[in-house]
Amino acid sequence: MGKTSIDRVKQRRVFYIPGYDPIHPRRYRELYRSESAAQAAISGYEIGLTAKPAGENYGWSVDAVIDAAPVHCDVEVLVWSDIVRDSMSTSIPATYLQLLRTAWVYIGSGALWRLMKLRKGPVIAALYPVGMLLLQLVLAVVLGWTIGQLAGYITALAVGLVTGPEDAALGGAAVAASVGLISCVAVLRWFKKLDGKFYAYYLMHDYAYSASSKGANPPELEARIAVFTDTIATALQSDAEEVLVVGHSSGAHLGVSILADLIRQGRVPATGPSLSFLSLGQVVPMVSFLSDAHRLRADLRYLSARDEVTWVDVTAPGDGCSFALCDPVSVSGVAPTDKKWPLVFSAAFTQTLSRARWKELRWRFFRLHFQYLCAFDRPKDYDYFQITAGPMTLADRYANRPPSKSRIDRAVSKYTSIAA
Repeated sequence: MGKTSIDRVKQRRVFYIPGYDPIHPRRYRELYRSESAAQAAISGYEIGLTAKPAGENYGWSVDAVIDAAPVHCDVEVLVWSDIVRDSMSTSIPATYLQLLRTAWVYIGSGALWRLMKLRKGPVIAALYPVGMLLLQLVLAVVLGWTIGQLAGYITALAVGLVTGPEDAALGGAAVAASVGLISCVAVLRWFKKLDGKFYAYYLMHDYAYSASSKGANPPELEARIAVFTDTIATALQSDAEEVLVVGHSSGAHLGVSILADLIRQGRVPATGPSLSFLSLGQVVPMVSFLSDAHRLRADLRYLSARDEVTWVDVTAPGDGCSFALCDPVSVSGVAPTDKKWPLVFSAAFTQTLSRARWKELRWRFFRLHFQYLCAFDRPKDYDYFQITAGPMTLADRYANRPPSKSRIDRAVSKYTSIAA
């Protein structure tokens, strides 16, 4: 499995790539702080966080003693939340226009039906914002019409006492239309204000971001990928024994392109740190199945056959927001004959979480999508904190780990063209 190390890791550089998330990266530091402490208490090791000196990227330092071995780890978040926020800064009408365009891209291209052959969970998650936004629109129209009619009726009665029936009818109709429209808009704005509970606008913007360019990276994202590539290349010149890139959700396909660029550019030193890639809860097919995702498909194909990197992909059928156990290279139809990566296996939430904990989290879909970054009360061979702060490289840790037998590794995508 790629590079392995004889000596244990004493220093590690970790680069975390978030998914489509507009929130400040401090949320990931606090999540790491609380969940690492919980996992350490369960698994019997020591781990603690300290502030990292201010630099280009937001981050923190970790010191741990695991298997009697001290390890120092510097974690940096590769931030693209500003790009996410900019893509979400649209009006209510613009969001409904996004809905129509996104639905057309996925349905018209046939991508939606092919995605359903993989896992229905993430497809349902993709359809959810469409259904929820349409429901909100229907409720807003019905409530607006009802309130408008009531206001118009009252107005007509009041005017009719003073003037004739014709003026009453005209006045009532004018008030009904005005009040109805104002009420409809107010209800839609109220729904948008509460999107922290519904996630309809958030998810709609997420899927629309990739669909708007049919899977191609927008210029601002390509520019950020280039910056991230430079950052990791610099870390590969450090004294660390391992440079670990972690891509969560949409961050997984960004990680694929970053690492593919890094290797193509010849910036992985032969005698430098081990280069590792951990993709978690990936949604790669949502992008790679689109017609213009030539760049991503090329990167998937290229990275899957490289010796310079160790790539492990972890998902779980219990995570309805990811394409669980779907080999992102194979299902995209771009697997080369000499394919090595990724090693695909399950975090097995139903086995690694106690019955009580699973019952508590089972229907909290968004929270389960982040479980890979959290503590397990019945851990098996996946422990995010041992991977990021333990004494073994990713290659060594999973050198003898077989892939999950239930993984999906057949070609499913209609579009398999790659960039030249």
